[in-house]
Amino acid sequence: MSSVFYMPPVTLMGQNAILSLGAELAAKQLKKALIVTDQVLVEIGLVNRLTEQLTQHGIGFAIFDGVKPNPTEKNIEDGLAILAEQGCDFVVSFGGGSSHDAAKGIALVAANGGHIRDYSKGVHLSKKPQLPLVTVNTTAGTASEMTVFAIVTNEKDETKYPVVDKHFTPIIAVNDSELMIAMPKFLTAATGMDALTHAVEAYVSTAATPITDASAIKAIELIAANLETAVNNGQDREARDAMQYGEYLAGMAFSNASLGYVHSMAHQLGGVYDMVHGLCNAILLPEVARFNAAAKPERFVDIAKAMGVDVAGLSQQQAVEAGIQAIADLSARVGTAQRLADLGVKEDKLAFMAQNALNDACSLTNPRTASLEEIVAIYRSCL
Repeated sequence: MSSVFYMPPVTLMGQNAILSLGAELAAKQLKKALIVTDQVLVEIGLVNRLTEQLTQHGIGFAIFDGVKPNPTEKNIEDGLAILAEQGCDFVVSFGGGSSHDAAKGIALVAANGGHIRDYSKGVHLSKKPQLPLVTVNTTAGTASEMTVFAIVTNEKDETKYPVVDKHFTPIIAVNDSELMIAMPKFLTAATGMDALTHAVEAYVSTAATPITDASAIKAIELIAANLETAVNNGQDREARDAMQYGEYLAGMAFSNASLGYVHSMAHQLGGVYDMVHGLCNAILLPEVARFNAAAKPERFVDIAKAMGVDVAGLSQQQAVEAGIQAIADLSARVGTAQRLADLGVKEDKLAFMAQNALNDACSLTNPRTASLEEIVAIYRSCL
């Protein structure tokens, strides 16, 4: 069976990588950027690291800083209006997954027309490449700076849906760990657990390949070894660098192998309760892993080893459970091992969310098929 592998043609990686961006953009003769970001990153002055590069190389810009933590269809519509009004010829996202996902939606619809929802009813539905997109990443979690995925919230019906399109791939991605130094502890923890979830789900996906397997396993190793340090000491450059590589490798894996029930269920929590995506994943991952382990126990043994578990002398089932427990323990140490009920999730919404989760595109590559009742039971076990 053939497969296709997508990733950006150019990625600038490592400390102060953003200092090379202006020259890259000038060489492409791009004239004016729509910067898609959020108010906090503007207020703390971090966006200045980007605008300085643009100004130095004679590139104009307009800023749209209205992106919400769970980006909405309206965010995309508002960004499109500014893009047209300001005459921008390319888009630059600055931030984490929310900024990148909103920017992808803006760039795709600007080139192809219609509504972002039009591109969610299948995969790779756009006819033309999006407006040139550059992604500058400030978190080590979503990997949205390099994937073919965007997640959008429809506020009217409380749903959150993925859009999967090969044209989402940016022309340049930037992962500069110096931009991540200021990330607060909780955001570091939540985005790190998001990256771990990407790697785990990609490794057990029905669409996994040797390339995605290698990326996923190395990502798990890096995240398991460095996330706690990055949370406890955000100034640790070595840990920040390792996390940035870990999240990027996890992105390489899931952008091409897709995901599973953790993400399809987490999307619904985001749509109904506007919860932090990485936190949703952290809470759901151990229970979904236990459900999936029955289908691919040997893969969960590999995951246990990558998490640093010594499986010598353990039965397969013991090794599987030890690996899942290692994930839960890491989540506890970094502060994301919480209960859904404590975060306001109600029993009366479980069936609604479960049905939408089964309809989510991420469910298509889960290694074990669940019934509606089984998805509800997993949600309930996390209450």
